[in-house]
Amino acid sequence: MSYIVYILKSDSKNKFYIGCTSKLEKRIFYHNNGKNKSTKPYKPWRIIYTEKFENKNDAYRKEWFLKHPNGYKNKKSILLKYGGVG
Repeated sequence: MSYIVYILKSDSKNKFYIGCTSKLEKRIFYHNNGKNKSTKPYKPWRIIYTEKFENKNDAYRKEWFLKHPNGYKNKKSILLKYGGVG
């Protein structure tokens, strides 16, 4: 089973969300239908970045890295390239 780290951008606000899942389509459905408390106020969401991992631990490690200060440069370059942030 593969795992996907993803970054979403809110189409209604200038917000981003970083997550990890093995079922991307299902997770996006949840985000866009208000089934996730932390993303509900900012829907609709669109995917701006995905990265696939064969190992669950590697995927969650990458998600953690992007969410923390050590991953700031990497996250910033992704957002500049795919998210229209600048």
